[in-house]
Amino acid sequence: MSGFNGIWVALVTPFRNGEIDFASLDRLVGTLMEDGVAGLVVCGTTGEAAALSQSEQLAVLDAVLQRVPAQRVIMGLAGNQLSALLDLQRQIQRRPLAGLLVPAPYYIRPSQAGLEHFFTTLADAAEVPLVLYDVPYRSGVRIERETLRRIVRHPNIQAIKDCGGDAETTMALIADAQVQVLTGEDVQIFNTLCLGGAGAICASAHIRADLFVTMQQRVAQGDLQGARQLHYRLLPWMQAAFSEANPAAIKAALALEGVIDDAAPRAPLLPCTTATREHLQEVLASLAR
Repeated sequence: MSGFNGIWVALVTPFRNGEIDFASLDRLVGTLMEDGVAGLVVCGTTGEAAALSQSEQLAVLDAVLQRVPAQRVIMGLAGNQLSALLDLQRQIQRRPLAGLLVPAPYYIRPSQAGLEHFFTTLADAAEVPLVLYDVPYRSGVRIERETLRRIVRHPNIQAIKDCGGDAETTMALIADAQVQVLTGEDVQIFNTLCLGGAGAICASAHIRADLFVTMQQRVAQGDLQGARQLHYRLLPWMQAAFSEANPAAIKAALALEGVIDDAAPRAPLLPCTTATREHLQEVLASLAR
């Protein structure tokens, strides 16, 4: 099984004047890698992939690969037209990668059999491992527990980003040991690690990634009290990070910290309100102490 364990950051895509800010992206990537994260997930939800053209997505991926070893980069692959996704998959796979993050097709709400066919088709074409992304509140369709358990038996599906919101399904997937379970709900990182999950793909780890990494390491070492303390230290920030539509608050925090130059997401997402920015300043100041 591939090594998807640890803290992976769902990377934002910085913009300036509406265009990708590659200088800020490079600075951000360098900071996160210095903080010891397991790897980066490029062009996922937090990366605003839905607002990027295909050529822009590939440009972001290429920029990250210039700074980060291939085995520490996962690329998002999302859409609802299977033939177009297969074409994009072929283009992405011309590059060295750790894996591809694939959610259910959004909007069209296929049947359970349709979901199984969708993931199996992409897995059959995969030259790198797939990370299944179960996020029903974004895709509009729930992958039932037994469907998930069948899908992840495919040898090319080696991990799952778990945002399904069902603790029993999470435990069943961990107990089955067919895939590595990575939580995608940041406030559930400690819980999932304690249950035997492999780690997380999280957005809030843009800030104080070192503390997220230490929390994961402490659980692995059996220091649950130390990990629990870090969980509660990070919790106000994890909650604040999603106080507005993701990634508006995270980009605002990164700009406040001077890591990126511009906090603006791409429309239709809007920058944070003044009230949210003021709250973020308070939370960040507390986290720094």
